[in-house]
Amino acid sequence: MLIGVLISFGCESKSPSSAPSSVPAAKAPVEPLPAKNAAEPKTSAPSVTLDIKNWDETQELVAEHKGKIVVLDVWSTSCDPCMIEFPHLVELHKQHGDKLVCMSASCDYAGIKSKPPESYRDHVLEFLTKQNATFRNVLLNVESDVLFEKIELASIPAVYVFGKDGKVAKRFDNDNAKPGEDFTYTKDIVPFVEKLLAE
Repeated sequence: MLIGVLISFGCESKSPSSAPSSVPAAKAPVEPLPAKNAAEPKTSAPSVTLDIKNWDETQELVAEHKGKIVVLDVWSTSCDPCMIEFPHLVELHKQHGDKLVCMSASCDYAGIKSKPPESYRDHVLEFLTKQNATFRNVLLNVESDVLFEKIELASIPAVYVFGKDGKVAKRFDNDNAKPGEDFTYTKDIVPFVEKLLAE
């Protein structure tokens, strides 16, 4: 009888020892979950986009955000000061993206018949992607000289700041700036925007 008890006890002790061999089988389905979860942020992360629109359509995009402050940077990859300042727009978006809307409008299209606006798309998008510009980006399909005449701007860079009422609160440009006194995000735009946000 004692032997029977020991044998039955030994079998029970073997079943726990055999349990670890079944544990990997139980864990196997669980292992892919971390990989799946790790992949989720990549798919849900904002991507960099670029739409081709005219100036009026771009203004309509701004108007969609009435009630929020909108910062619209008018720039070009052929404009060195524009490209130097652009990362500050990205930083502004990162810091205050929940309170304001950042947008960019590229003036790369020069009106050359053999180079339609679409031909600039890859080049502009490459720059925006490097900058991680995950806000709304537009490639203007209006010849830059025609656009500047339309909006009464001598040259870029230019940054429009729209108030919560949807109207232009201020346009930053270097049209009347003295040499060495060009506007910057750090010195001019960020303090102006933060003042509007505090109101």
